[in-house]
Amino acid sequence: MKQLVRSQGFGAIIGVVVMLVVFSLIDFSGWWTAQTITNVTQFTAILSFVAMGQALVIMTKEIDLSVGSVYGLAGVAFITLEPSFGVPGSLVIALVMAAFVGFLQALTVVKGHLPSMIVTLGGLFAVRGIIYVWTGGSVHNFSADARIHPVTRLFGGELFGVEAAIFWLVVAASLLGLVLWATPFGNRLLATGGSRESAESRGVRTDRVKICAFVLCSLLAGFAGILTLCNQPQTHVTLGENMELEAISAAVIGGCLLTGGRGSIIGAVLGALIVVSFRYELIALGAPSSWYVTFVGVVLIVAVIFNQKLARFLGHSV
Repeated sequence: MKQLVRSQGFGAIIGVVVMLVVFSLIDFSGWWTAQTITNVTQFTAILSFVAMGQALVIMTKEIDLSVGSVYGLAGVAFITLEPSFGVPGSLVIALVMAAFVGFLQALTVVKGHLPSMIVTLGGLFAVRGIIYVWTGGSVHNFSADARIHPVTRLFGGELFGVEAAIFWLVVAASLLGLVLWATPFGNRLLATGGSRESAESRGVRTDRVKICAFVLCSLLAGFAGILTLCNQPQTHVTLGENMELEAISAAVIGGCLLTGGRGSIIGAVLGALIVVSFRYELIALGAPSSWYVTFVGVVLIVAVIFNQKLARFLGHSV
């Protein structure tokens, strides 16, 4: 039991249990259906990719507000470049573009000694502007051949009987969890967020760690955009708008401390499940969409308070 309490996704586990109990009491027949569970897990998988990247950045005591725009940019690049470079070529270019945005922002943060909130807020608007200019505000679709291309089918539809996004989420979460808890890089990442001065005194190159975290964050956001477009091959200029807020909320609900040095991959996934589930259930109950925004704000504040108290209870400085 003590081990469970000490786990960094403990708050998210409690949140998921409470959420399932409440939903079962108020809407059992509507919630526990195959269609509802399929839709929730599909959307959770997409948001989880963005939340996992956000969690890595938050663990280094930074934040990335541009992930929603990077998600949209990768999706737009994937579809609009496909006629010229083919599906595999456009996929690689889209991921390179996403990684470049992350690298550029990270370089500005660590070399310019600027707050990541300001740099990535600028990135959010700059990248969204590029999407508007690039698409001209119009909708783009995959060609019929691109929709049945093996690469498109590999990342869209189903794999081994499950939604492809869920399959790839399990793969990515397992790898990232392994990297975070069983490799020197994971230790360096948590040490960088916990105490930068202490980490540097032990030889950790914190600038490199932060750059890697930002690049991974953008890559995961870009990959989430590609997964979405493989399943629903149509772009629009608002693709990914406000996703950064959901990703930050999911990471914090999942146990990430905004003061850095604490968080988990599984917590980010559970946080995404909570965010998506409430959005879906509020819609199912016919509540106005504004209630969802209110919910995210309230739960975010509660999660921050809970995580700080839990961290202090376990003897961590926050």
